[in-house]
Amino acid sequence: MEIHQLRYFAKVAELGNFTRAAEACFVSQPSLSQQIIKLEQELGQPLLERLGRSVRLTRAGEILKPRADQILALLDDTKARITDDPAGGRLKVAAIPTVAPYFLPHVLQDFSHECPRAHLEVVEEVTTGALARCHAGEVDLAIVALPVQGEHLHVERLFSEELLLVMPTGHPLDAHARISLKDLSRQPFVLLHDTHCLTRDALSACHRQNFQPIVAAHISQLVTVQELVSLGQGVSLVPQMARQMDTSPTRCYRSLSGEKPTRTIALVWHEHRYQSKLFKRFVEWLRKRCSRDTAAEKR
Repeated sequence: MEIHQLRYFAKVAELGNFTRAAEACFVSQPSLSQQIIKLEQELGQPLLERLGRSVRLTRAGEILKPRADQILALLDDTKARITDDPAGGRLKVAAIPTVAPYFLPHVLQDFSHECPRAHLEVVEEVTTGALARCHAGEVDLAIVALPVQGEHLHVERLFSEELLLVMPTGHPLDAHARISLKDLSRQPFVLLHDTHCLTRDALSACHRQNFQPIVAAHISQLVTVQELVSLGQGVSLVPQMARQMDTSPTRCYRSLSGEKPTRTIALVWHEHRYQSKLFKRFVEWLRKRCSRDTAAEKR
């Protein structure tokens, strides 16, 4: 049983497709398939059911998959300890979709100037997926919105930000000097799907004002929410970081009066995993950056 065979098998099991797994492992599909066949022959059991373009784990595959993940994680952890370099190496960061495109690009660009030999890989996942990857050791850390629940996960608050009302330009409410959350009780909302924590935060804010918002649409991407707002399909609550990148004249943003809806962004990592020198350097750099940015906003 070869390590590369386990790595190929685990990647096919994760992605459910031989072609995508071969691309992720940087090998040809025939080579990847042949190595998995050899692994199956050695074990005397089929590990994968080939179902056209997709695959499914057999009973033997279901037994092997968590053990393969443990073996590969242990090997990767051992390699990281031996080759630890505070200015180089690789970090894998998961981030939720309402953070990744708005917060991470500038962060990664600035950190690359700090550590030009470091390679940071980003995985975009909803909260449940990001935490699962943290727990399985598939990513080094995750950037998500609180609250967070999970065994053996260390959670560290980074910063809080306001959720702003976004509405189409010329909306009647924009003429009001002050707009409260209660003023939106009769407005249709365009929200992300329930798998996104931003929807949870928006609904919780409405519920605290004793109303259930009228949801006109559930969308997969925040940029689509913004475009539907422009078309007059409804209003929404959008993070401050997304507003800062929006230059469209078809939408306007307002800070709500009274109790302002907010969300808190946090770092999460598995407390029992080895923390490389590069990991510690990145986390400390990110702490200082967020603290500096928060202080600047208050001035």
